[in-house]
Amino acid sequence: MKSAFRLSVVAAALSCTIATPVFAQDAAPTAEEELAEMRAQLQALVSRIDQLEGELAATKAENEAQDAVIAANTEAAAKPAPEPAPSAELEKKDGWSFKPRGRLMFDAGTIGAPESTGADDGFGNEVRRARLGASGDLPGGFGYKFELDFAGNEVEAADAILTYETGDAEIAVGHHNNFQSLEELTSSLHTSFIERAAFTDAFGFERRIGASVSFNSGIVLAQAGVFTDNFDDTGTDNRGFDGRLVVMPKMGDTQFHLGGSLHFNELGEDDATVRYRQRPFVHFTSTRFVNTGNLDADSEFGAGVEAAVISGPFHAAAEGYWQNVDMPLAMENPTFFGGYVEAGYFLTKGDTRGYKGGKFDRVKPENALGNGGIGSVQFNVRYDHLDLNDVGILGGVQNGYQASLIWKPASNTLFGINYGRMDYTDAVLPTASGDTDYGVDAFGIRAQVDF
Repeated sequence: MKSAFRLSVVAAALSCTIATPVFAQDAAPTAEEELAEMRAQLQALVSRIDQLEGELAATKAENEAQDAVIAANTEAAAKPAPEPAPSAELEKKDGWSFKPRGRLMFDAGTIGAPESTGADDGFGNEVRRARLGASGDLPGGFGYKFELDFAGNEVEAADAILTYETGDAEIAVGHHNNFQSLEELTSSLHTSFIERAAFTDAFGFERRIGASVSFNSGIVLAQAGVFTDNFDDTGTDNRGFDGRLVVMPKMGDTQFHLGGSLHFNELGEDDATVRYRQRPFVHFTSTRFVNTGNLDADSEFGAGVEAAVISGPFHAAAEGYWQNVDMPLAMENPTFFGGYVEAGYFLTKGDTRGYKGGKFDRVKPENALGNGGIGSVQFNVRYDHLDLNDVGILGGVQNGYQASLIWKPASNTLFGINYGRMDYTDAVLPTASGDTDYGVDAFGIRAQVDF
């Protein structure tokens, strides 16, 4: 189009030039001079045409841009405003918020022990946890968390706390975990086995009523609190102190965790006793093959060390815990020990174990089921040791060799298969021949969902 326009203009210019007579005054121009003049006029005309074409293109582009802006504004004005994304948290303008929360865990499996011990073995199952609760914010910068557990045909309080955050510190008052062990403080939703390490249950780690403060700045986490007893034992005179210090540096994509904790509990009664015992890996049996029986005690003192590393699909963790009992009538106070070493690896690409605030956190599959993948699959192995023998007390020694396979189709659902081989020394249930050194096999599966 531009070339045709240019040729027509040039042709018109040439016709005008040829039709115009040339009058000589002093002398008629030569043919060469006429040709040079015509070339100059033609070149000037072509330059002007180029200039006009550029101005025309610029004007057209400007008009098209303005038309696009007008069309976009018109479409935006006609389109209704998008609705806010749905949220599980209900908020109010006066500072209140309410977020429902809950979890359901169903376990089943078998236990195999020597028949002559009289142990309650074979098939077992239970609703391990069935919790409902809520958390949220309160006016004035406060927060709350409250959960009830309905498992076991009983209603028990889990977390029931009021919190307040100021800067890097959080103050908590109510029924919550005291600060013992990475394994204990990691939510049951995010552990790598069907049950936590043996020492956490054997030494009576549990939520208690108290007041605490946590300080988290950079790679340092410091926690301390004073506690009484749990909701079911408010009539006791227990008075305790707990403290924990964690350093959690991160180098590249590798997360490190190093920590330690101290626990002191004054029982406060003249006839107070403690008892340390543990099930064989699974919770749905009431049989204990290691058990100190009731020990007269004035107080107990515990100290623990903990370490972990997460690097891509791999993680490892290890803990050791010493529990000393002050027995008023004993010649020497016993110290019992428990600990574990574990390692795990994700078989699915891109998945890694979660970590937050000095403890393991939720695993979020990179490719959830129904979203282009199968979820996450993780394999774990663990050596778990518990020694309840000391200064003449024969509570028994339990060595556990355990493995688990965990499948998470999505971040809030889990299916797990667990196996444990428990080798006992000085078990409290002898065989018919009097043997107290033998092995017990435990197998368990879990189905879990939370919100």
